[in-house]
Amino acid sequence: MKNNRGFSLLELLIVVAIILIIATIAIPSLLRSRQAANESAAVSNLRTINTAEVTYLSSAGGKFGGLTDLVSAGLLDTRFNTAGTPPGVSGYTFSVTANLQDYTATANPASANSGRYAYFAWPDAVIKYQTVSGCGSTTGQCFPTNMSGMPVQ
Repeated sequence: MKNNRGFSLLELLIVVAIILIIATIAIPSLLRSRQAANESAAVSNLRTINTAEVTYLSSAGGKFGGLTDLVSAGLLDTRFNTAGTPPGVSGYTFSVTANLQDYTATANPASANSGRYAYFAWPDAVIKYQTVSGCGSTTGQCFPTNMSGMPVQ
């Protein structure tokens, strides 16, 4: 009587093939889920920046501040400084362009896989978006060159 122990090569190949089929189905769904999570985090972070700007406005003599001003005032986390590695927060890089009575806060995907949309907000606190492919910019920054986005619902 022959005593066989273990699996045959054919059985192992079938198991590996099944695992590969499941992986090819699951990985794109996981990437889309991560993009959706990054996008909702970017909207939430822009709302946080809007709140920080209103707080800074009331304490800085009626003027808005840039991103470094908000971080140094303790209103934002130091992760918002884009000099860190990796840059940005949750797959997005943030910037704030402020002058005395106005500001523009932007959130752009750090890479092509980070998100499908770029977001921006003004002092009216309405967050708007535009698809990254529609930006037409070679620098990867969508805003403020084309502020024609739709409001986030």
